[in-house]
Parts: sequence; structure tokens; C-alpha cells
Amino acid sequence: MLTTCTSETRRPPDNAHVPAELLAGLGARDAWISPKFLYDALGSKLFEAICELPEYYPTRTEASIFERYGAEIARVAGLGATLVDLGAGNCAKAAKLFPLLQPAQYVAVDISSEFLCEALENLRQRFAHIEMTGLGLDFSERLELPPSVRAQRRLFFFPGSSIGNFTPEQARAFLLRVRGQCGDDGGLLIGIDLAKDRATLQAAYDDALGVTAAFNLNVLRHVNRLIGADFDPRQWRHHSFYHEAQGRVEMHLEARRLQTVRWQGGGRSFRAGERIHTESSYKYRQADAVRLLEQAGFEATRMWTDARHWFTVIHAQAVT
Repeated sequence: MLTTCTSETRRPPDNAHVPAELLAGLGARDAWISPKFLYDALGSKLFEAICELPEYYPTRTEASIFERYGAEIARVAGLGATLVDLGAGNCAKAAKLFPLLQPAQYVAVDISSEFLCEALENLRQRFAHIEMTGLGLDFSERLELPPSVRAQRRLFFFPGSSIGNFTPEQARAFLLRVRGQCGDDGGLLIGIDLAKDRATLQAAYDDALGVTAAFNLNVLRHVNRLIGADFDPRQWRHHSFYHEAQGRVEMHLEARRLQTVRWQGGGRSFRAGERIHTESSYKYRQADAVRLLEQAGFEATRMWTDARHWFTVIHAQAVT
């Protein structure tokens, strides 16, 4: 079935809450911006570039797992499911699984609807036999699939260890929302980054070419558009580090000098060296990942890892 970019795909997410969320974060004593705002059209392309960097191991490590165990993963997950790709981006990861999973329907979900639409237009040329739907949706806030998405045998696909961008409490709440959309015959195929040495983690989030820095700084341009702010990215620097006690890598933007930033209806001053927290990436032990899935109503049926045990792909079945 041929699929074009429909009005449903092109429709941006409901952004009514965006200004309030951004203002709350920027106005907090320790300022923060949700990592979902890193992914406008340019941010999505910059993240594509990050995935090609030698320092950024998650993408190629996860890909090696799917390459080695793809046929087994397909046997466990089952063929002909409704494949719901959360945070689809350029849809490349899911597309590599199409020959193995043979989905009856592919549902690409991403906050960057413009970028998603472009990706789907390219996919339809290669997989004309697969029914496709694109949803511009902020699934970190809510997850309600429309009637166009088949209800039977939904397999949610959440690769890349994006679950690490949530705090453990947020991750549990998010997975509960996924469970609510699964039905009793659905499941989840999720990629999770595992805990490892500090040097590897820090290099992955602060590459030598500065692509991650550009990705992080671009969020300020996005915020400028969303709330009419006047951030000058040249007055900020990328800063990341591994917080061992919290088990996470943190990304921040650090003010180079004292400055005042204004936006519609307000603003604030930032001291030199003051930071805005833009992303956390939690790294799990495998047992903790399984426990998290169980708390959300899933049973981990099979796990696959690479030789160094840096990353795991887990298939989990919805349980009643």
C-alpha cells in the first residue's frame, strides 16, 4: 500500500503546553530544558551525524546486535505485527528490520514532524507493500494512538537507549503508557545502554569534532523560535560529564559571560559559568532494566547483548 505524507503526518504535535514547560524550566533555580527540544529539523540531522562518530558507540553497538541476532529477534517478536516506532527520526533503524519482521503496518512517531515526513516519503519508495502512518507526537507527555493504527499485535520499537533520557520514575511512567497502548497481545522491543567505564561514556557525549556541542547549542535556537527568546548561542558552551552517583551522563550549556536573556513576558540573567541542564542519559545494569520493565507490566522474554556487554536489546511481552 502506497503511503504519502498525509495531513495527519504533517500536523505538528499539540504545543499548547510548550511555552509553559520551557518557562518553568528556564525559570527554575537550576535551569533546565527538556531533551525533546533538542530535536527540531536541524537537531535531528545533527543527531544523525552524531550517530556516525567513532566516539558514539551506542548506534553501531546496537546495530551489531540486530545484525547478529536479527533472525532470532524476529522469531521471538513475531511476524506481521503493527510496528510502532517511537522517536523514529529518519526511520532507518526500523527500516533495516522490515525484511525480518515483515510488519503489517509501520507507524512512525516523532516530535519533529517535518523531519519525519521527509523520512517517510523516502521509505515509501523502498517498501511500497507496507502500510505506513506518520504521527507528529510528543510521546513523552502522552501516548494515544489514533484509529488509523491497527489495534492487533502492536510491537512498540524504542531503540537507541532513548529510555535513558527519562529519570527512572519518568521511564516507569512512560513504559506504563506504552503498556496501556499495547493491548494484551502486544510487546516492546527496546534498546538500553548499559553501565560502563567513565572514559568511554564521556567521549561519547563530547566528541573531538564538536558535533555534539553543535547539537546541544542548537536547542537555544529552537527555544528562541518557540518562546520568542533572544539566546545567543555564541555566548554558551557545551559541557558534559558522567555523574557516577546518579548513573547518568549529563549535558549542560554553560554561560560564557554574565548575560540577560529575554523572552515573551519575561527573562532572566545568567552568571558566567551558570548552566542549563539539557539532557541526562541514564546507563542501566541489565537486572535493573528487567525490573523496570516488570514494574510497567511487561515480562522480558529475551535479551541480546554485544560481546563487551555495552548494550542490550530486550523483547518484552505485555502481561495481564
